[in-house]
Amino acid sequence: MQFIKNTSSGKASIIGLVIRSIIGLGVILGIIFFLSTIDFPAPKKEIEKIIPNENFKIVK
Repeated sequence: MQFIKNTSSGKASIIGLVIRSIIGLGVILGIIFFLSTIDFPAPKKEIEKIIPNENFKIVK
């Protein structure tokens, strides 16, 4: 009876890592694309607050 050693080469693991990285990058880019297409509500009126000049102090 002979034992056969099953070892993976370094090249196969690098290819798998590259494929997983490409898939992960594609998923992240897809999520960003779909979030940019959604029209989120935004305030239509600009908020302005008038600050009196007497509250300002000059710091050197």
